[in-house]
Amino acid sequence: MHMSDALLSPAIGGTFWVASGALIAYSAKKVAHEPDGMKTPLMGVLGAFVFAAQMINFTIPGTGSSGHLGGGLLLTVLLGPYRALLALASVLVVQSLFFADGGLLALGCNIFNLAFFPAFIAYPFLYRVIACNSLSAGRITTASIIAATAGLLMGAFSVVLQTTLSGISELPFATFMLFMLPIHLAIGIVEGLVTMAVLLFVAKTEPSLLSMQSQPTGKPAFIFQAFIITTLAVGGLLSWFASSQPDGLEWSMARVSGQEELQGKSATVHQALASIQERLAVLPDYGFRTPAGQPEKATAAETPLNTGTTLSGIAGSILVLLVAGSAGLLLRRKPQQEKCSP
Repeated sequence: MHMSDALLSPAIGGTFWVASGALIAYSAKKVAHEPDGMKTPLMGVLGAFVFAAQMINFTIPGTGSSGHLGGGLLLTVLLGPYRALLALASVLVVQSLFFADGGLLALGCNIFNLAFFPAFIAYPFLYRVIACNSLSAGRITTASIIAATAGLLMGAFSVVLQTTLSGISELPFATFMLFMLPIHLAIGIVEGLVTMAVLLFVAKTEPSLLSMQSQPTGKPAFIFQAFIITTLAVGGLLSWFASSQPDGLEWSMARVSGQEELQGKSATVHQALASIQERLAVLPDYGFRTPAGQPEKATAAETPLNTGTTLSGIAGSILVLLVAGSAGLLLRRKPQQEKCSP
């Protein structure tokens, strides 16, 4: 559900840049005053995990569409809403700048759609109410599926609203919404199941992350190792097998307008940002750049091996680890020194 710049006017894109920037600043301020326990070092590790997971597009049977994990609810449950927003913003910034996944003008919208709704609405009003800090498998399962689905549906509706406000006549509000919400309902259920599986694993190995305790009580080192190994396996290997079907947004656009991608705008802002992104993206679309004038090489049918995808998965995960981890360390609350008695 990563929006491209062609779906937005400069006014709407700029407005959500400001909104997301304000959310990032507010979250950073809150993180600086929170006790961290093991959550600060986990910011980078979990951010890298979500980056790798987002590379795996899974097919939605019977639709001709695919979806991928958003990760907002998972990060929020494990890190809290403020660290989760910063971690997911790190993921989206790295994707946009270095892999041309989502436009630069659309970056503010993508952060708002994928991070704000799960962190500040679905988590406090659905997940916490249903799960209630319980380690019960039933409560975690129910809360994960309902909250993850609701968060993704709110983000999908926001995409429809943003394109309408931008004056994208090819995507009429009612018709676009009619396709966007059902397909993202299906994607949201899958995301809920994945979120549930990860949280049940955490509940058995490091329950303090789910019960809001400030100090680890289980196997914190094992948690770090498990997520790091999984991140490398998913980003470096499993990403070869990602579905080639259009994602939910592209599928909906094709059903409404007849094309999965709209033509880029001729506005100066769109052209300037597209030029910047083209220069910065070292691995566009998670693969090696094709030299000008040369056709793209087709991957051999008998093997899914793609070294560009592997490099993208590993390099991107490391970049997110560094960006999100550095943000967490810079904002980490320093213990107050005791004043000496006279």
